[in-house]
Amino acid sequence: MPKTTETVLEIDLTALGENYHYLKSRIKDTTRLLGVVKAFAYGSDALVIAKELEALGVDYLAVAYVNEGVALRDVGVRTPILVLHPQPENFETLIHRCLEPSLYNESVLKQFIKIASEKKQLNYPVHLKFNTGLNRLGFNETEVDKIVSELNATSNIKVTSLFSHLAASEDLKEKCFSESQISTFRNIAKNISSKLSYQPKLHMSNTSGILNYPDAQFDMVRTGIGLYGFSNIPEEQKNFTPIATLKSVISQIHTIKKGDTVGYNRAFKSDGTIVTATIPIGHADGISRAYGNGKGWVMVRGIKAPIIGNVCMDMIMINVTGIVCEEGDEVVLFGNDNKADLLAETIDSISYELLTAISQRVKRVFYRK
Repeated sequence: MPKTTETVLEIDLTALGENYHYLKSRIKDTTRLLGVVKAFAYGSDALVIAKELEALGVDYLAVAYVNEGVALRDVGVRTPILVLHPQPENFETLIHRCLEPSLYNESVLKQFIKIASEKKQLNYPVHLKFNTGLNRLGFNETEVDKIVSELNATSNIKVTSLFSHLAASEDLKEKCFSESQISTFRNIAKNISSKLSYQPKLHMSNTSGILNYPDAQFDMVRTGIGLYGFSNIPEEQKNFTPIATLKSVISQIHTIKKGDTVGYNRAFKSDGTIVTATIPIGHADGISRAYGNGKGWVMVRGIKAPIIGNVCMDMIMINVTGIVCEEGDEVVLFGNDNKADLLAETIDSISYELLTAISQRVKRVFYRK
């Protein structure tokens, strides 16, 4: 890529394909793969990423909310889309746009059956979410009979899949807990399937589940962060390439004298003569105030330059003392050589939060190697 002259998020579609194919190599030929593109495809661009995954042959896509699915349909995405957390007020839109809901408690199950009946739907595809220990969303194991009774009383919906979510699949210290979750899900699936006249697909593994629990692939696996280049398993990171690189430029360079301060609230006070650079990116773009005052950094000509003072809404200031640079030079906030997870760790955060925080006002640039 040429040097940037503005703040941009560069998205490497070649790396996306490589991550996709690596994940495919870790599952059986018969196991389907679902690509998670919620939260603007983890901060990149859901519309572009979804179409790219569709071209790669992904079996399913998943979003969190109905409006995310609608946006994909609006650009012509035809792959089945699972909506992980639909709200009942959007059920009519969901049906109209051929999206598939995750139904996770008795109330939403009944409400969706009612809407499907009113819309004269026959065997509308739905997915049933079960809570096996994450304790976030999902039916409990004790509700199986009640669910089956509702299902057998209607022809308006048909269960495409049963699924659950591992709570700590990346942490092998929690292996016993994860295996207990998997066992519980197997029992739930067996119980429900024995009481239906058809066999729904099963899925439970996320990216770390694919890597750590190959025997729990079931019929499909779900991957989000892996597609975007992160494994959450240190020894696996070499097999993934981050697809996003956040870049900006130096707008102005200052010489700061001893005793001078930098930024709001005079949060940085110089104890000697230093050189600073101002960069046009700030907390409105997703660079949290928590990165200020020396916790975060950017790369200038391959050298770390710490963020000093408070992060502003549209700007950060960095210490470039000793770095040969000039106004207009490119800086890198994160990318393949300066990974987002390492930057996030400095404020006790994770790559997901940093990636998904990048504002949509930041220009996206897509390229292939």
